[in-house]
Amino acid sequence: MEEKKLDINSIIGFVLIFGILAYMLWQNQPTPEELEAQEKEKQEQIAAEQKAKEQEQTKITSATDYVIGTDVDSLQHIALQNKLGAFAYSALKGSDEETLVESDLLALKFNNKGGYLSEVRLKEFVDFKDDPIYLVKDNNTTFNINFGTTDSRILNTQDLYFEPTITKNEGGTVVSMKLKVSETKFLEYRYDIKYGDYMMDFTIRSQGLGDVFNSSQQINLDWTLKGYRHAKSISYENRYTDIHYEYEGGKDDYTGMRDADETLTDVTWIGYKQHFFSSILLTDTAFKTTQITSKNLVEDEAVDTLYTKRFTSKIPLELKGGELNYNMNWYYGPSEFRTLNAYNRNLDEMVPLGWGIFGWINRYLFMPLFSFLGSLMPYGIAIVVMTILVKICLSFVQYKQFLSQAKMKILKPELDAIREKYKDNKMKAQQETMALQTKAGASPLSGCLPALIQLPVFYALFQFFPSAFDLRQKSFLWAEDLSSYDSILTWDTKIPIISSFYGNHMSLFPILASIAIFFYMRLTTGQNMQTAPQQEGMPDMGKMMKYMMYFSPIMMLFFFNNYASGLSLYYFISNLISIGIILVIKNYILDEDKIHAQIQENKKKPRKQSKFQARMKEMMEQAEKQKQAQQKRKR
Repeated sequence: MEEKKLDINSIIGFVLIFGILAYMLWQNQPTPEELEAQEKEKQEQIAAEQKAKEQEQTKITSATDYVIGTDVDSLQHIALQNKLGAFAYSALKGSDEETLVESDLLALKFNNKGGYLSEVRLKEFVDFKDDPIYLVKDNNTTFNINFGTTDSRILNTQDLYFEPTITKNEGGTVVSMKLKVSETKFLEYRYDIKYGDYMMDFTIRSQGLGDVFNSSQQINLDWTLKGYRHAKSISYENRYTDIHYEYEGGKDDYTGMRDADETLTDVTWIGYKQHFFSSILLTDTAFKTTQITSKNLVEDEAVDTLYTKRFTSKIPLELKGGELNYNMNWYYGPSEFRTLNAYNRNLDEMVPLGWGIFGWINRYLFMPLFSFLGSLMPYGIAIVVMTILVKICLSFVQYKQFLSQAKMKILKPELDAIREKYKDNKMKAQQETMALQTKAGASPLSGCLPALIQLPVFYALFQFFPSAFDLRQKSFLWAEDLSSYDSILTWDTKIPIISSFYGNHMSLFPILASIAIFFYMRLTTGQNMQTAPQQEGMPDMGKMMKYMMYFSPIMMLFFFNNYASGLSLYYFISNLISIGIILVIKNYILDEDKIHAQIQENKKKPRKQSKFQARMKEMMEQAEKQKQAQQKRKR
């Protein structure tokens, strides 16, 4: 193939083309005058852009009274200005950073966006999985003030950025979160955290915002919280998770188990109680109205769940002189009676010790006694010792009850003879029965009254153990936590119906308590079945007592399977001691021959009827006369 070579003609052609292009570029080069004009135009364009930016910046600065330097795009400035008005600066300058503060008891985080407490950890406690106790974490709470402005905007503090300031002092730390319009115009949340205290001072105040707040629109404080699960038994924990509140003047109340939707008036504090831990908002100036709700978040107790209930409070705030000014307190801590009672603000009412006499028994007897015993010995042993002391004090009641049963047993042949003699005249049989019992000094009521005396103690202790914070995570024998159930066997399979009542585990203390109750009722109810009179038209008391002898232990077995093992331990020990006391009374104290002789001696003596007995006799006689009159009319 012939090789192509670059000849002279080609070279001359390229040179001519290059020369033509160079000439054309030289011809198009601007003159000095043109270069000067271009530079002038460029400078004018830069000046115009700068002027436009300064004008936009001046609009925002005039609205905020605060000079800022920011690289935020002008369109964002305008958009925020249109949305937020006077608070645009706080939104532009802020960030989602969190401010961390700790005391010896609390670890706190404050979110700059919204200025609220976004995390609260109780440093001295852990949950049933040994994880830290958090009352607030991962957006389970909101704290927002909703208000209208004079330029027709509706703003929420949770959308705005606060500027944090932290000040240390000897007693603790002060955190100031300010939502600024300027250095002299702001809305402030002020938190005063003290060492050695679960209660912190909290202030909501505004300064210089009288021309910003629209006084014709309601300012609302919204506080919501989803309670975290802290205990092994979600059903047991949820039973004691509720909203408490107090009216001005000291009248306390609570919502109970149901989903609540209530409107309150003149409220001085609102507490979200999560069984053993509480979040409480207190105010020196009573909230005129407050709307609260409570919703159960547990759909299936057999399924592992994160939350127990969701609480909300909507609180209208009032302006004073055009400004907000509320002195408040936050309490984040244990629902422990002594701790809450020390604040002298009726917060101890959040601990359900019972109403009336039941609460008095717990407050002034069982709580001091148990605290004393717990300081000397392990809490499981303290329960046993307290149970022994209670049963010894009530032993005279059991003696009276068993003595009455013994008398009725001795009189049973005579009572049966009366019923047989007057089997065609039931009214007369009742009169003769009452007359015999009165003469002998043996009445069924004398056996019932001692049992009634024990009821306040029984109910008081039923309220005491679920509220005893000292039992939390205290072990005894096989029970790892006396404030929760003691499972010796668990299973994953869900059994229809049974799982809803019994759960997916088996607790030993309720089983032992049920066995002890069965034998105790067999000793007491068995004798009652022998002596209980059967009246025509009335239920068979013997059969009813027999059913109760079996029904009560079964109810105990199912009902207490998810309850605190400390309560089941008390009932187990209590019934064991009762069985022992009855056996001692029956075999070593009561002598049926002596009782029989005493009854015969009493029958010989004239015995004055009580007003109640006289009234009953009179009523029976009137009923007998009416019956006879009716029979005559029929004839």
